[in-house]
Amino acid sequence: MPVSTSIDGLPLWQRRTSRAQWLRFGGWLAGTCLFLLCWKVISDNTMWVFALDAGRQGSDLISRMLPPRWEYASNLWQPMWDTLNIATLGTALGILMAFPVAFLAARNTTPHPLVRSLALTVIVSSRSINSLIWAMLLVTIVGPGVLAGIIAIALRSIGFVGKLLYEAIEEIHPTPVEAISATGASRLQVMNYGVLPQILPAFAGISVYRWDINIRESTVLGLVGAGGIGLALNASINSLAWSQVSVIFAMIFATVLISEWISARVRHAMI
Repeated sequence: MPVSTSIDGLPLWQRRTSRAQWLRFGGWLAGTCLFLLCWKVISDNTMWVFALDAGRQGSDLISRMLPPRWEYASNLWQPMWDTLNIATLGTALGILMAFPVAFLAARNTTPHPLVRSLALTVIVSSRSINSLIWAMLLVTIVGPGVLAGIIAIALRSIGFVGKLLYEAIEEIHPTPVEAISATGASRLQVMNYGVLPQILPAFAGISVYRWDINIRESTVLGLVGAGGIGLALNASINSLAWSQVSVIFAMIFATVLISEWISARVRHAMI
């Protein structure tokens, strides 16, 4: 029996119909069957011998990582600098490409519905492929190194920045745009004086937030040969140098904390 609230705040009890009762029962039954089916598929494809032994294996691995080999940190400054460059340059390149795409994708600024469809296709394509997959493809195309990582981060950033920015453009207040248009201003002047001032705070926040995300993502691109500290991480794991791996983890963690603090300060100053 569902309950609703009257204007006075008193509960009003309503009896469900037989059809509603059966629909509710059928929904719960279908959900339970789907859960059991998914559990069976997962269980059939899981080697429970390894899963039950995961705790012991994990504690053994952690014991090998301690104590960290801190003197190895001197070899990580250049890879970490490459990682920061990958994130920063990739973000800047992605923003540069996402800015016009967002205007073409927004309903109130696109020149034609077909152009909007193409811009949305670019945004969806960028967002549907992870930066690690972009890096794998680009390492094959342009070769291993920092350049592949920069382009991978840029291609991934287009979808993120473009989607949030075109949504911000569609949510602008129409009154300033209409007022500037009524003066006989050109389309470019309307964009410059009616749209841009309203979206600049959101654009700044989106850009800094994406840079913060790209710091994290760029740390693992080296696992597929796209440069950065991920190369050192991959080499240490392959050589079973777990004391070096712990140092790399600590440096990545510290870098992410610093980037989070910087991005929060910048967003607070801009917005």
